[in-house]
Amino acid sequence: MPRAEAASPTPPKDQPLPSSAPEEEEEEGTDEEEETEDEEEESSEASETPGTAPAAAAGPPPVGPPSFKASNFILIFLFFLGIWMLFDSTARLQVAQGLGLLLYPAFGFDGRFPLLTMALIAMVQMLISAIAYNYTTDWVEQAKVQAHAKAIRPLQMSAMRSGKKHHVEALKPHMNDLNARQSKLMIGQLKGMAVTWFLLIAMYTWVYIFLTTTNPMTNTTVILFGAQVNLVQNLWIVPAWFLVFSLYTLPFNLVLRRVFKHWSLRGHPEFGGPSPTSPTS
Repeated sequence: MPRAEAASPTPPKDQPLPSSAPEEEEEEGTDEEEETEDEEEESSEASETPGTAPAAAAGPPPVGPPSFKASNFILIFLFFLGIWMLFDSTARLQVAQGLGLLLYPAFGFDGRFPLLTMALIAMVQMLISAIAYNYTTDWVEQAKVQAHAKAIRPLQMSAMRSGKKHHVEALKPHMNDLNARQSKLMIGQLKGMAVTWFLLIAMYTWVYIFLTTTNPMTNTTVILFGAQVNLVQNLWIVPAWFLVFSLYTLPFNLVLRRVFKHWSLRGHPEFGGPSPTSPTS
């Protein structure tokens, strides 16, 4: 018995017990697994950027009220004022007489030179109209749209003549883009026409008032080749002053619009190039 007791030596105090060692190894293993899971979660969170967040979580951006533009309000006011003047003779005369308070001292000449007065009034009218038209017209976009239409119209006609539906369907996106751009340009031209229409009615009415109320003796004047014509009388069914005033306004209109167009395009040497959205074949 003493030999048996000696054969079973006692374990040292600093050596862990067999039953406690596996438990500590298991705890260390679980700690390592938790650390790897935390690292994976952190790496996945770091890999997600704000741009890849779902749109539903961010929500739609807030939509505020439309911005007020004084220029649009003025154009709409002048447009409806022109309609009112067109159908209401009293309003037309009142607006023309109010405009005459500025025009007569500058261009009236006491009624002695009616043709010169009409020429200067036509020049002022066309100058204001050309400025308004130039302000509301995008000449660069207009040139690109014209080049786009020039490139796509023959393709559309050949596709329709061939009877191949897939060719017509392939041109539909280009045609829709062309129509949208043409509509946008037309809206800009209508804005310029609001000012043009208002001035057209007001100044034509003032010229008529000027010729019929200021020194009527000078209305009989030499027009062309020594022919004397009374400006307030009718030539066929049109008043003579209307024809003469229109002959003044048309050339001034063409020249001034051409001048303002070239002035606006002076920084765009390639404004007439083809549109980048036009088909190549």
